[in-house]
Amino acid sequence: MRPVHVFLAVLVAAVWGVNFTVIELGLGHFPPLLFSALRFLVAAVPAVFFVGRPQVGWRSVVAVGLVLGVAKFGLLFIGMDAGMPAGLSSLVLQIQAVFTALVAFVVLGERPTRLRLLGMAVALAGVGLAAVDEGTSGPLGAFALVIAAAACWGVSNVLTRKAAPPNALNFMVWVSTVPVLPLLGLSLLTEGPSRDLAAVRALDWQGAGIVLYVAWITTILGFGIWGWLLRRHPASTVAPFSLLVPVFGMSAAALFLDEPISPLRWGAAALLVGGVALTSWTPGGRSRVGTGAGTADAAAGTGGAGMAEAGAGMAGAAGANAGAATPAAPEAIVRSGR
Repeated sequence: MRPVHVFLAVLVAAVWGVNFTVIELGLGHFPPLLFSALRFLVAAVPAVFFVGRPQVGWRSVVAVGLVLGVAKFGLLFIGMDAGMPAGLSSLVLQIQAVFTALVAFVVLGERPTRLRLLGMAVALAGVGLAAVDEGTSGPLGAFALVIAAAACWGVSNVLTRKAAPPNALNFMVWVSTVPVLPLLGLSLLTEGPSRDLAAVRALDWQGAGIVLYVAWITTILGFGIWGWLLRRHPASTVAPFSLLVPVFGMSAAALFLDEPISPLRWGAAALLVGGVALTSWTPGGRSRVGTGAGTADAAAGTGGAGMAEAGAGMAGAAGANAGAATPAAPEAIVRSGR
C-alpha cells in the first residue's frame, strides 16, 4: 500500500476506535435506544437520496438492519449505558469474529481450520480475562450485554456474507434506514416519551456534534474510505488495520474519560487481538476478518456501522473471496462497526 493509503486505513481505525468514547459522551445526552435511533436516522438521511437504489434484495437489507442495527447496537448502547466502559467495549466486541465463525459453521457449513479453532480459544481466554477484570470493578450484566451485541454482530456478518452486496456504502446506508422506527418504538416503550422528549428539548451543540460524528464520520466517511481502500487493495492487506480499533478505543477512553487500563485488561487485549488475528487469517495469508466466509470487515462501530461504532457502530459485510478486493469490500465494512 502507498503511504497515503496506509494513513487512511489507520485513520479509519482511529475514527472507529474513538467512536466508543464519543458514544459514552452521547449517552450523557440521550437515552441509549433513542441515541441509537438518531444515529441511524442521521446516517441514512440525506445519504439515502444520493447512493442510488439498494443493490441487494430488500429481505437482506431488512434482516441485516434488524440484527445489526436494532439488536447489536441496541444491546451495545444499553450495555454501555449500564456501566460497560468505552475502552473495554471496543475490545470485547472483537469477539464477534469468533461468533461469526461459529454461525458460519452452523448456517453455511464452513468448517473452521485448526488455526481458527486455536484463535477462537485464545480470543475466548481474552474475554474470560476481561470478565475477571470487569468483575472486580464494574457490572457483569453490562459486560454480558456487550457480549450479546458481539454475537448479534456475528449473525449480521453471516447475513451480509450471504447477501454479497456489491457496494458497501450503498448497502450500509440502506441498512441504516431499517432500525430507525423499531428503535424509536422500543425507546418510547422502555425509556418513556417524557425522557425522550426531555433529551430532544435539551439538545445542544455538543449533543448534535456527537450524533453527527457517530452518523457521518464513523459511518459515511469511515465506511466510504474503507470501501475505497478495498477496491484498490486485497482484503488481506486492508483487513489487519481493523485490529487497531480496540487499541485506539482503549487509548481514547483512557485519555478523554480517564478510564483505567489495568494489567489484566492489557493481558485481555493481547489475547483477544491475537486470537482474532488467528481466527481471521489462514496460513496462506487470505484474510477472514469480518465474516465466516473469509472476507474482511472492519467496523465499528459499525459502534461502527459500525457500522462499527457503535456505532454504531456498526460494521462489515459480504465479499465471497478474501483475496479479491471488489467482492470483499462490503464485508470489510460490516465488521469494524463497527
